[in-house]
This record gives sequence, C-alpha cells and structure tokens, in this order.
Amino acid sequence: DNKYDLIKTFVGKRLKYYDIRKKRLIKILEEKSNRLKILVDDLVEASKLSSGTIKLTKTKINLTELIRQSLGEFEDKKLNIVTNFPEDEVYIFADGRKMWRLLENLYGNIYKYALANTRVYIDANIVGSKVRVEVKNISESQLNFNSDQLTERFIRGDVSRSTEGSGLGLSIAQSIVENHGGTFDIILDGDLFKVIFVMDLIK
Repeated sequence: DNKYDLIKTFVGKRLKYYDIRKKRLIKILEEKSNRLKILVDDLVEASKLSSGTIKLTKTKINLTELIRQSLGEFEDKKLNIVTNFPEDEVYIFADGRKMWRLLENLYGNIYKYALANTRVYIDANIVGSKVRVEVKNISESQLNFNSDQLTERFIRGDVSRSTEGSGLGLSIAQSIVENHGGTFDIILDGDLFKVIFVMDLIK
C-alpha cells in the first residue's frame, strides 16, 4: 500500500508538472501569435501608408478634444501629463481612426520609454493656417543615436521606441501625418524626446 501511494503521489506530481508546463507553453505560443499578428497588421498598414494607396475617410475633427479623449486610454507610469491648448476649438479635416492610431503610437512610445516620475508635455498651437502639435518627454534611456533611426522599419531595442517591438510605430505615425498633407519631425536633445507634427486647420 505504501509503495502504491508513493507511486501514485509521484505520478500525480509529474502529471501536475507537465500540466503546468503545457499551460506555460500554450501561453507563450499565444503571446508569440499575438505579436506576429500585430507585426503583420503593422506591416500591411505601413506598406499602404507609404505607397499612398490607403483610403482616408476624412471628417471635421476637433483635434484638441481627440487628444484629451485618447489620453484616457492609457495607464499612468507615474507620469504627469501637462497639456497646453488654445482657448478656441481646433478643427482639422482628417480621418478620425488614423488620427487615433497616430496618437496611440505616440503615447505607446511615451509610456514604454519615458523616465518614471517625470512630466509629459502636449502642446497645440495655431500658427497661421496650421496647427502645430508638440509632444515631449524625458527618456529613461540615453538617446545616443540619430532621430532618423526612429522611423526606420524594424529597428528594435531602445532605439525603436515602437509598439510591441515591431519597429513600425513611429514610421506609421509619420506616414499618417504625411498622408494628410502634414509634416512630422522627431527632435532629440540630450535625453529630451520630442515629436512635432503640423497639419492644416479647417479654413
């Protein structure tokens, strides 16, 4: 009886071990599958945006209100978000889903790479017939590389500052703005990371 109980206990522990291992492997496969799907989706979107073949569904959008709404979608990394917008509403003619993706990609980089317990500044200013949006934060890692590298596809590691490691986050953001006829620039100054995009106001 004792031998039977020992064997039963041993077998039970081994089965439990293999069950736990199987669950871990399934979880890893699911994570890899999700990352692959994100990569493929990003690649397809980046290809369409860069070729100019993507169709934009443009409507009148309150840009500053869109920025406020999109900020609520992201959890804090002990960051203090400081916004500075014009008193008057700022309207642009743009594709709302693409503009949301633009902001999503910018915030994704901020929350992934910003230094904790620091401020993130989001400023919008009207300059003539255009709106100039500036997003800046202090990077947790040293920015000892060229800003052009940040919009190169599949650049990984600290240089990528991209969503889910695809290396396409900022490249997609840049293409979205440029497909709307705007400009998109990245400026690195010491540990300061800054994105500036400019778009036409509705006249």
